[in-house]
Amino acid sequence: MTNEFGAIEYGKHLIDFSVIRRERRTLEIAVEPDTSVIIAAPLDATKADIEAKVKKRAGWIRKQQAFFAQFLPRTPVRKYESGETHLYLGRQYRLKVRLAEYASVKLVRGFILVASPSPDQTEMTRSLVEEWYRKRAKIKFAERLKICLERFPEKAAFQPKEIIVRKLKQRWGSMSPSRRLLLNRRLVEAPTDAIDYVITHELCHIAHPNHGAAFFELFGSVMSDWPKRKRRLERVMA
Repeated sequence: MTNEFGAIEYGKHLIDFSVIRRERRTLEIAVEPDTSVIIAAPLDATKADIEAKVKKRAGWIRKQQAFFAQFLPRTPVRKYESGETHLYLGRQYRLKVRLAEYASVKLVRGFILVASPSPDQTEMTRSLVEEWYRKRAKIKFAERLKICLERFPEKAAFQPKEIIVRKLKQRWGSMSPSRRLLLNRRLVEAPTDAIDYVITHELCHIAHPNHGAAFFELFGSVMSDWPKRKRRLERVMA
């Protein structure tokens, strides 16, 4: 039964893994089709032994993950035309663009309804939708931050000074030394449990700036199922 989690840094990448302990003599590493890493370990294997094995095979693990990643679903390029689907909080919504005197965007019964003076101008539609996402991200991230802070015994010690929302290319979030929480605007498209994973991860960096053992000990203590949440985020937002 999987009941242990860990992670190591490999270059710019973070390889997280689950550990299953069994009556066996050797450590075995498997990369699953969803790119998750499972370690089958002897009952008496130490954490250091497991991490050393993962570090030794890190290059192979990354190659296997890259191989499986090519078969995962990919978000199509958005054209911002009526009929295409867009994500919000992990759910698919169909875009509907209609002519109107004044511009607005809102959710209406499974649709992202865009009212526009120029419904045929996709660049205007893109701008309206993106601005709506940005506003929703600010609201939703603030709500989820309050919930995530409840995980920590000393909430005040992990309160960031502000939340900054930007569209980032390679990161979901970061925590600056001045305790400013930067979150990717696209994160508002993900399920709330995945949003909480990113926020909680970054809050832990207030106490531990690097991905060392102390960081993962804290992270695991406040969010024991973080690897599952991380995999869901990567799967939904691929």
